[in-house]
Amino acid sequence: MVGTDNPVLAVLCGEKHPPDMDPIEKVATVRYTRADGLADALRGADVLFVYDFLSTAVPDAWPAADRLRWLHIASAGVDPVMFPALRDSDVVLTNSRGVFDDSIAEYVLAVVLAFAKDLARSIRLQDERTWLHRETERICGRSALVVGTGPIGRSIARLLRAAGLRVSGAGRTAREGDPDFGTVHASSQLTRHLRDADFVVAVAPLTEQTKGMFDAEAFAAMKQGARLINVGRGELVVTQDLVEALRCGQLAGAALDVFETEPLPQSSPLWTMENVLVSAHMSGDFVGWRNALVEVFVDNFLRWREGRPLRNVVDKRLGYVPSNA
Repeated sequence: MVGTDNPVLAVLCGEKHPPDMDPIEKVATVRYTRADGLADALRGADVLFVYDFLSTAVPDAWPAADRLRWLHIASAGVDPVMFPALRDSDVVLTNSRGVFDDSIAEYVLAVVLAFAKDLARSIRLQDERTWLHRETERICGRSALVVGTGPIGRSIARLLRAAGLRVSGAGRTAREGDPDFGTVHASSQLTRHLRDADFVVAVAPLTEQTKGMFDAEAFAAMKQGARLINVGRGELVVTQDLVEALRCGQLAGAALDVFETEPLPQSSPLWTMENVLVSAHMSGDFVGWRNALVEVFVDNFLRWREGRPLRNVVDKRLGYVPSNA
């Protein structure tokens, strides 16, 4: 792919423009827009940078994309832009794989420790000025199943393994001897392997095959007293089924960073369940993450202008960047 001498770039952003765009503004015409102006910005544009990666505006504005050749989204997940017209087009899709891997892994380790050491209850007791001695759990020797074996899943596996947990993975293809997971089970056989895990980490990309994969059947297959950690997509989990599994004691807890509806509605019972940790879709958002996202795009844009291969090209049939890409 070779860029034009004077390319036109449309940037979908929210209230704030992306930082550090000077290298691109020097060599391209840049149109910054919010969702309501996206169609106008797309007319005659060669490239679309979806900086507001939670926006759902792209499908509606797509008919105006009369010259578009490349779309980059500032996230690892591409589900907000994975609609039929894009999938069937010749437009190249890239993502920001690699930016959030270590930060999300640190979040997962943090909540594993929070559950094992009963930190949420300690905070509640401190607020009440109540001294209550308790015994807590060890994590060394406990088992974790990481569902999703891409770069984020690998970072999670490495960090959990370093902390002393026994780790395995679940992905599209079963295999042995994986350097990070050891054993990788086939996702199609997930329920057969959930019973062995004390911690189940959901980090799979959202596709037609993974949507709702954690439902009542999956929770019934899990070890009683296990915990679920979801840092993938909210739609991986059937929320009502999760609530029931937590209420009946099948699961001992859940740490949820993503939800089917965001922000999480005030009426959701998840807010008040003592065995649930809720965070606001922030597991990967470290200080400086916005700059890191723009760095990935700037590097790719300069590659595109020079005709060099792009990084993080998504296989639009699969919905993610293949591990061998």
